[in-house]
Amino acid sequence: MSTKLTKQLTYDASAEAVAAMLDDPAFREEVLARQKVARGSVQIDGDHVRIEQVRSAADIPSFARKFVGEEIVIVQTETWTSPTGADVELAIPGKPGEARGTLVLRESGSTTTESIDLDISVRIPLVGGKIEAMVAGMFSDALDVEHRVGTEWLA
Repeated sequence: MSTKLTKQLTYDASAEAVAAMLDDPAFREEVLARQKVARGSVQIDGDHVRIEQVRSAADIPSFARKFVGEEIVIVQTETWTSPTGADVELAIPGKPGEARGTLVLRESGSTTTESIDLDISVRIPLVGGKIEAMVAGMFSDALDVEHRVGTEWLA
């Protein structure tokens, strides 16, 4: 069983400009700063993106905190398979959860929509579904911040 997260972010820019933004380490670092992560790093090597972020677990429910500890390490990897598409993976090292899916850029007229589709799975009996929903909410909020930063970046 898994939880599905689908998110659409629309930018007033070409797909080429959005792809260039997503390929810019300075943009990714600004997103991390605005997401208020405790620590983070960005590595972009050709078609491979690796973002590691450490978040405080202070604001997550206690039932979930006992599984993740005081901090949550999230490693996001993107493997770009074309100029407008990537396979995306989120991992929480040492924890029984992950997310896998795709990111696609679609240009229409003068706008580009970034579509993110992820399947989130947490393999913990009884509370896995609750934690999946919590992770989906956290990642959705993180994408909202990325969209705000991206809109300003492209303006």
